[in-house]
Amino acid sequence: MTTSTTPTTTALGPATARRRTPHVGTAPGRPRAESRTKITLYVLGGVLATLVFLVPLVWSVLRSFQPNDAIVATTPSWSALTQFTTENFRALFTGDADIVRAVGNSLVVAVGTAVLTAVLATLAGYGFGRFGFRGRNTLFGLIVVTMMVPFQAIITPLYLQMNAMGLTDSRLGLVLFYSTVNLPFGVFVMRNAFESIPTEIEDAAHVDGAGTMRTLVSVLRPLLLPGMATSALYAFLAAWTEFLGALTFLTDDRLYTLPLSLVNLQAGAYGAVNFGYLVAGAVVAMVPCVVLYVALQRFYVAGLASGAVKG
Repeated sequence: MTTSTTPTTTALGPATARRRTPHVGTAPGRPRAESRTKITLYVLGGVLATLVFLVPLVWSVLRSFQPNDAIVATTPSWSALTQFTTENFRALFTGDADIVRAVGNSLVVAVGTAVLTAVLATLAGYGFGRFGFRGRNTLFGLIVVTMMVPFQAIITPLYLQMNAMGLTDSRLGLVLFYSTVNLPFGVFVMRNAFESIPTEIEDAAHVDGAGTMRTLVSVLRPLLLPGMATSALYAFLAAWTEFLGALTFLTDDRLYTLPLSLVNLQAGAYGAVNFGYLVAGAVVAMVPCVVLYVALQRFYVAGLASGAVKG
């Protein structure tokens, strides 16, 4: 008598396979517990880091809507903390502080610096990333080394040179100065951005009849956008918040940027300082930086990640 074992084997096969699958190293419930612990720690660290950066910003905004007496009170009360007014901002934009002109000067200088730095860094990065000329690595190394030299160390010869060229007391001179200072970082980012793009894309564009500039503008531009945004944002923030260079190269108060105007506002009349005006001016200076960073955040992170990997 012959007994068929095929159904038995088929029925027991999956169960046997499941029974023979070992749990290597840990108990079945351990990986899930470790994952929950890691997620909790990540969330806790993210919340703490957010509070560290967010609480001072929120506190500054709240203080900007309070009168000077409430800010400088030695024993602040709850009623003083709840006093809110727009007088600080009204005085800034309608009084003698001339913040509107200072904001306009800062915007012109910062936007001009961002655009010029992004364009020059893109062209220089294209040369370093695509052309194999002699001494390329040495020259690029020298450019990177200049990032370690603070411009404060060479501020005197820079002033003499710009004064001889007639670029002091000029927004154009300030744009050229800031672009020169921020250009090494931009070249570093854009050179790595070009090296991360396959050369076959350019070869295909050349086969289709596109020239170098047409390839750069129409074909490579979408791929280079994170690096260009990183260079532009870095240059904008540096030019918007810089103080010493503007103080050195500008003597005409009509050309003062926002940091210089805030310092004059802090000095006050007869040594008096209105901290309500000062905090309100700091909030005004904060707004373009926050808006621009939020708008370009994904490009900024992608550009920095590319530079870190390809460095």
